[in-house]
Amino acid sequence: MEFSFGVPKLDKATGVPIIPNFAGLCLSGPSPAQKSKPTTKGSSDSEDKLDSTWPEKIVRSLREIQWTDDHRQELMSKINSYKTSCGSPARVLLLGPVGSGKSSFISSVQSVFSGRVLNRAMVGSSTAGFTKKLQTFTIQSKKGEGPTALTMCDVMGLGEGEGTGISFNDILAVINGHAPEGHKFSPNHLLHPNTAGYLEEPSLADRVHCVVFVLDASRLASYCRGLRGTFQQLREHISDLGVHQVTLLTHIDKACAMTAWDVKDVYKSPTVQQMMSKAGEMLGMSISSIMPVKNYSSELKLDSSTDTLLLSAVDLILEYTDLYFQDQASEGPKI
Repeated sequence: MEFSFGVPKLDKATGVPIIPNFAGLCLSGPSPAQKSKPTTKGSSDSEDKLDSTWPEKIVRSLREIQWTDDHRQELMSKINSYKTSCGSPARVLLLGPVGSGKSSFISSVQSVFSGRVLNRAMVGSSTAGFTKKLQTFTIQSKKGEGPTALTMCDVMGLGEGEGTGISFNDILAVINGHAPEGHKFSPNHLLHPNTAGYLEEPSLADRVHCVVFVLDASRLASYCRGLRGTFQQLREHISDLGVHQVTLLTHIDKACAMTAWDVKDVYKSPTVQQMMSKAGEMLGMSISSIMPVKNYSSELKLDSSTDTLLLSAVDLILEYTDLYFQDQASEGPKI
């Protein structure tokens, strides 16, 4: 038995991956019970290998999800055919700390619909964040099929210190539809009615219809305490505007070796379940509104399981967007 962290290494003697358990200890190869486990007729080699590779995998999955190509295609078709009640695209705002994966998520979703890995929303590695202005990206269907009814709004990241990142004032201005496309954010120059391009009387189509909080699963423990208060304060004000919220947990492959090995085990991973609970506590949000995802970063080709996880997140986002329009229809617009 030895200590190890990160991506599984192979045992030199057996060639079997060394996988960390709950306590961070590493177990080389299958447990004695798994070694003696009889092979059932009809079981695949991959299933047997997976069982012996991941001794800490729990039996009960948090969520049931179909990983077939048919289901992937069903999700794509559902999103492609989605329409809002107002006729204009659904506007979804992504909010999260610098480096949480907001821009990467937009690019990853566009990659799924394009059939190849793209960098639609410019992604950088700067610690200060790459996105500085309001940028909107309407997800495009495959060539010749036109755009979807989903527009994602990318903004400056939330700061972890006073006077850094996008301001509370500017976030609410974006949600209320006052911010013009391309507006450059600055903590020292808040958006106000005299700002160039400011929309004084935004239409329903200008407003944000769903807010998506984006958190880096691999950094949850290192986020400063101030972010908890920031998120909960934001949630209170955003909820008052009648806008529903979803949370994305990105970089799950960096935070969980089990998921890095096979993304289909995401909801069977105790580590991911713990991170979802922690994110829920941080934001004061139900776990049912939290979606773990893996963005495309170093990959050159798409992966069906990664696509399915991304599309499942988009599907939930659009369901929450529909709640906004339902509320607007019954109560009237909130200003």
